[in-house]
Amino acid sequence: MKFPSLALLLLAPLPLRAAADSKPANRPNILFIMTDDHAYHSISAYGSKVNITPHLDKLAADGVRFKNAFVTNSICTPSRATLLTGKYSHLNGTPVFNTFNGQQQTVAKLMQAGGYYTVMTGKWHLGSDPMGFDKWNILPGQGRYWDPILYDNTGLRVYPGYATKVITDLGIEALQQRPKDKPFFMMLHHKAPHRAWEPTPENAAKFANRIIPEPATLRDDYATRPAALPENDQSVVRSLTRNDLKLVPPSGLSPQENKKWLAVRPTEVEVEENGIKKTLSGDALLSWKYQHLMRDYLACVQSVDDEVGRLRKWLADEGLAQNTVVIYTTDNGFFMGDHGMYDKRFMYDHSLRIPLMVSWPGVTQAGAVSDLFALNVDYAPTFLDIAGMPVPSDMQGHSLVPILKGEKPSDWRQSMYYRYYHDPGHHNTRAHYGVRTTTHKLIYFWKKNAWELFDLVKDPDELNNIYDAPESAGLVKVLKTELSRLRDELKDEDQFAESLPPDDTEKGKHPWQPGQGPGGALVK
Repeated sequence: MKFPSLALLLLAPLPLRAAADSKPANRPNILFIMTDDHAYHSISAYGSKVNITPHLDKLAADGVRFKNAFVTNSICTPSRATLLTGKYSHLNGTPVFNTFNGQQQTVAKLMQAGGYYTVMTGKWHLGSDPMGFDKWNILPGQGRYWDPILYDNTGLRVYPGYATKVITDLGIEALQQRPKDKPFFMMLHHKAPHRAWEPTPENAAKFANRIIPEPATLRDDYATRPAALPENDQSVVRSLTRNDLKLVPPSGLSPQENKKWLAVRPTEVEVEENGIKKTLSGDALLSWKYQHLMRDYLACVQSVDDEVGRLRKWLADEGLAQNTVVIYTTDNGFFMGDHGMYDKRFMYDHSLRIPLMVSWPGVTQAGAVSDLFALNVDYAPTFLDIAGMPVPSDMQGHSLVPILKGEKPSDWRQSMYYRYYHDPGHHNTRAHYGVRTTTHKLIYFWKKNAWELFDLVKDPDELNNIYDAPESAGLVKVLKTELSRLRDELKDEDQFAESLPPDDTEKGKHPWQPGQGPGGALVK
């Protein structure tokens, strides 16, 4: 077996690149669009086999598409904290769904102090209210798709319509009202395509009769990975509820009975085909559930694509496009039936990898593709560097600006560190950390004392755990050394993290009732 080069793996710590000392006279606007749970492989620019996304494809064609963009903790709230701070979860204080401490340094505060008009619109999901923004208007908690509630520092409102369109409308409105003598930094965060995958009728109709190709690993038996995967509670066949599958309750149920009925995870479903009723179970039910999940999910993605196109057209019509950097990404990856799952959390690539596309007119080369590792911890330094502002030395990410300019820095990272803490969490995903290189991945489930090792070149679907193979002994040693180096460099000294902050982002002073579904109860 050919091992990765030690010269590539055992790198010295990457120095932060200083941004320009003086601010450019005509600093670019920055529009950062982030969705929730958007799988990279549901974008046709990333080779999707299940849908077509023309507006996201156009964004990729206009700038740089990152093939190897990853998150450092694949779950919503921690990812958002990393984005704001440029720090990993163990240093920003948000390893799970605990409330984000907004008193700490954030990129929004730095951009605001540096002369940018700062705006946050849409899904925040950090438990505390935004700080460092001149204007903000956010969903409470997860928010809901239809007639969403959003609130700002003056109170809350119910906005009629569909959340993806509403959030775009509010973003455009905020930019229309901006001070014209300042560049803007806008974070526009969509709820879609997060569970419960509620599309518009128009986009639902586009997928209603399609047969979505099944992933090769939909029926993965986890044979070589018995430590954690068999316990997962994000299974397409086992975990989806009647509500997820949009099944219609029988008439005459009380509200409590209706809620209970929708929460059931059906092991049989009665369907009608060509006027004949039949009951599905077993493998036939798995295929049926997959189709229903994917049709709704992809229809939600389509609305995102529509709104990205509408927003970019508005920028062009207003004469803002040429001086605006547009960045599109998501908070974490998503299993689209891959390994038999939905959701994210695990360090496997469909959960770890994210889309990242950047268009910077006059700087990025149209249609450029980078295979260098980009992490969500890099976003904050990148924003500051684009703005011509210094990057604080305590930020752990690195500016992507050199890559956006077409450079391939010789000292760029060849490996990345990942850690997931939320054990057992909402989906019974066991805590783990690991290292990914360009060719291999090593994962350690520390509460299970179980290791997994994958050759990503020979086994890109991560089906064959080769950790215990005799011929892997040398490679294991190399990767464990690299894992230890990364932990030291990133100051992750709490190896087992048995004591975590409270899981409390859905609690507290926000104006909704926990436990009443997406967005909570309607607030008049």
